Amino acid sequence: MAARPSLRVTMRRVHLWLGLTIGVLFAFAGLTGSLLVFYPEIDAVLSPVLRAVPSEARPASWQAVVDTLHREHPARTGAWRIEVSGEGGAIPVRYYTPKETTGRAFAPLLAWVDPVRLTTIRTGFWGDTLVTWIYDLHYRLLLEEPGGIAMGIAGIVMLVLLASGIWAWWPRAGGWWRALRFKTYALPIRRLYDWHKLTGLAGLILLLVVTATGVMLDLPDQTRPIISSVSTLYQTPKPAVMPGSTRLTIDALIMRARWRFPDAALAWIETPATPTGAVRINLARPGEPSRRFPRTNVWFDPHDGRILAVCDGRAESSGDTVLNWLHPLHGGEAFGLTGRLLALVAGILPMILFTTGFMRWSRHRDNSERRTLAKFARPNERPRGT
Repeated sequence: MAARPSLRVTMRRVHLWLGLTIGVLFAFAGLTGSLLVFYPEIDAVLSPVLRAVPSEARPASWQAVVDTLHREHPARTGAWRIEVSGEGGAIPVRYYTPKETTGRAFAPLLAWVDPVRLTTIRTGFWGDTLVTWIYDLHYRLLLEEPGGIAMGIAGIVMLVLLASGIWAWWPRAGGWWRALRFKTYALPIRRLYDWHKLTGLAGLILLLVVTATGVMLDLPDQTRPIISSVSTLYQTPKPAVMPGSTRLTIDALIMRARWRFPDAALAWIETPATPTGAVRINLARPGEPSRRFPRTNVWFDPHDGRILAVCDGRAESSGDTVLNWLHPLHGGEAFGLTGRLLALVAGILPMILFTTGFMRWSRHRDNSERRTLAKFARPNERPRGT
């Protein structure tokens, strides 16, 4: 009766076959994710009209930007979300309910406003530009919600791939130095193994963080109930107001929001979605993990400036804190430029691991085939004594 393989041998086999299968998707997701670390900057570089706007250009007022959108897009009466960039240049804007993309899970109208000439200089729908197409490819394989679920499940398998690799490598007592050493003068197939294992060990924390946060971002409907079972999650308010004939300017509301949170920087402005809707001013407080998508918000009655609701991004529950860190950790934004560069490196690592692992397996298979062919190619020897 043949002996059963040891657990270490089993884990090596699991790691090998997961690497040869899901490893391809892992490498693909990593490379597309690396491109997306700097996707707003890449998009701006690829667009001549955006490059033509001076980087220091700022609007005379934010109300003038809102007026531009209403004047040039009169049929779009829903909410506009205006991104406030601290660096200047063209102003990115989103309109989340365009009729042209009704039925798609996420396909807002994207527009950019020249802050000096106060005119729309570029428009397009999410998925039409190269970077947003890559974003959908990375996030949901261009398959909307089913693709997101598939990527989330694949991410869980990728975590198993990483865990099996560590298990298969884990050295026995006294073998740590040998396990961590790169054997410069070893055979090429052995050096491939050393490159594979040392690359994986060096980037293990990055890979675990990026993969785990990716799973949670891809599976929000599964992640939120689990977190809410141990911590109360914030429910976004939907305050309503009485319609009125007069409105305060957006700039006046921004001043009131800054009075409420004097240490915060302006991040987004959202106009009312309906005649009875509120104005939302999104702010970034020091200590929040995301500067681009912070959690501090103030909702205003646009007619009299009353504060209708407030969300303090630094005073949320532990569950909300976990959710708030997912995207900034995944893209590296939580730690500034250094974090984004680390996220970029983390996206390259799966391709290196797949390439070195595949090359080693391929050479090992070729060597095994040559040994087998050599064995059967030997001439039959006559028994001695005949």
